[in-house]
Amino acid sequence: MRLQGKRVAVLLEEGFEDLEFWVTVMRLQEEGAQVTIVGPEAKKSVHGKNALTAVSDVAAAAVQPADFDALVVPGGWAPDKLRRYDSVKALVRGVYAQGKIVGLICHAGLVAISAGIIPRGSRATGSLGIKDDLVNAGAVWADEPAFRDGQLVWGRVVADIPAFCRALVAAIEAG
Repeated sequence: MRLQGKRVAVLLEEGFEDLEFWVTVMRLQEEGAQVTIVGPEAKKSVHGKNALTAVSDVAAAAVQPADFDALVVPGGWAPDKLRRYDSVKALVRGVYAQGKIVGLICHAGLVAISAGIIPRGSRATGSLGIKDDLVNAGAVWADEPAFRDGQLVWGRVVADIPAFCRALVAAIEAG
């Protein structure tokens, strides 16, 4: 188990992309990571885009960046909602500021933009629907399934979940 002893926060809100959330959570758990589901509210049950449900363990305001070794933002419609919460943006910004890995897939780049963690000139990918947002935030668009650029691990879309999970696990393992 490559991630034994690692603590990973996975963000959750209404409209999450079911597979990007659940497959990533299960892959991290399979590697031994302790996964904490973090939402705007604790113990809130929400529905994914495709009808699966998930429940947050804890509210973003109740945790600290030091509580985690990495943070993941699944896509779907949830990132557009998550980016509206100051507590979520502060957590993402804090994890990044501490030099830890932040995983972003599909529309998750919206959260990274609002948290202000995309370095100008860095490579980024995601759903084609946020390409202009990422470019306007200073990123260089890369139409690739998944990759790591510094502390950020990027994944494009649902079909790229296996590549995203491989890049994410390798990045968290490397620290």
